[in-house]
Amino acid sequence: MRGTEFAELSAFIAVAEQGNFAKAAIQLGIVPSTLSQTIRNLEERLGVRLLNRTTRSVALTEAGERLLNRSRPAFLELQEAVESIGDFRNTPTGTLRLSVSSVPAQLVLAPLIKQFLMAYPAISLEIIIDNTDSDIVSGRFDAGIRYGMRIEKDMMRVLASPASRLIVIASPDYLQRHAAPQIPQDLQMHNCIRLRKFDQNLVPWLFEKDQNVLEVAVNGSLIVNDIDLLIKAVKDGIGIGCMVEAYVAEEIRQGVLIPLLLDWSTATHSYYLYYANRHQLPVPLKIFIQFLRAHLKKVS
Repeated sequence: MRGTEFAELSAFIAVAEQGNFAKAAIQLGIVPSTLSQTIRNLEERLGVRLLNRTTRSVALTEAGERLLNRSRPAFLELQEAVESIGDFRNTPTGTLRLSVSSVPAQLVLAPLIKQFLMAYPAISLEIIIDNTDSDIVSGRFDAGIRYGMRIEKDMMRVLASPASRLIVIASPDYLQRHAAPQIPQDLQMHNCIRLRKFDQNLVPWLFEKDQNVLEVAVNGSLIVNDIDLLIKAVKDGIGIGCMVEAYVAEEIRQGVLIPLLLDWSTATHSYYLYYANRHQLPVPLKIFIQFLRAHLKKVS
């Protein structure tokens, strides 16, 4: 296979997996117009239409489905073969692509990035913040980091953080103007700042004490879908929020935020690095897992 043909097939697989020219172009590091021309060249060379395009969507034709099903496994095998050669290098090299939700991006990755890149300067690290639980395989990510309950069961997991509680927080200013809640039900008399998830559902406020689990229906004047905006609103005294304790540990230590109802705070699962089960792990991912485990051992 000539280099041009290889590039055309690689472009086709990316578009088919992403279902979108713009996303596939970002993945391949080229502009959409170049990608579109590459696909046209492939279709002209093969003499068949592979994709049906509209202004809103891209769908595979029957010929496109057959080509994808036959070519994708071969490409993955070839990619793994090339990556496996990295085991023979003295200096680990390559690119590590991670899809990470907002909280573990700060709790897990932020403290590690400088140390990791200094230890392995030949590895390039690409981190994409994504709170939508998108498929890391179709997105061509090497791994993701998510809250344990949000990871599919068929994925391989590596512990990435100690367990941390979900706690209720408020600012000193807010508590000067409002009596602190003594039991979870008291929150119904407070202005609670709620968080909307990517699936449009509101994050529930759950509490647990002596094996009794309680969900409180809270209300308030502000709903956001960004964690840092929620914390900013709590700091500004707008209302009470609910957050992973480790994420606001520094603000609590400084007295900027006050933890409430700690005897009712629930334990939440840890964050995990996860990846698809595969015969050969990419060298950068293998190195990162070792680095992550060593770091976690130090802080645990």
